[in-house]
Amino acid sequence: MRVMAIVILILGVASLAFGVLFVTEASSAEQEIADSIQPLPIAEVDARYDAVKESQMALRMVEEPEIQAGKAAPSAMYNYLTIQRTALGLTRSQIGLISFTRTSGIINVILGLGLILAGAGLLKKARA
Repeated sequence: MRVMAIVILILGVASLAFGVLFVTEASSAEQEIADSIQPLPIAEVDARYDAVKESQMALRMVEEPEIQAGKAAPSAMYNYLTIQRTALGLTRSQIGLISFTRTSGIINVILGLGLILAGAGLLKKARA
């Protein structure tokens, strides 16, 4: 019983440590993204992506038949919107990954605290 309690305590401490690491890394990554997309705030990335996507798709409907037929090359605006859409899409993915990492870290912290309390309770029970 005592060995089991110690193993649970060790797992709790490890889970707590990883949780804290995940949360701090997510905050650091979020700040890095915020710095790299200045002056666009993170909260406006989705709206900007939707606007660019709409513009790019409208221009695509006009230009794509000529491009596919080999009669014309993509315009500079079409290329610009495509690149901007791609970059904003990657930014959205990173923001989602950061959110997932932060949530995982919070869950690990809660799980770690629970395991530490359970291990301490078992250790106390084993001593009695």
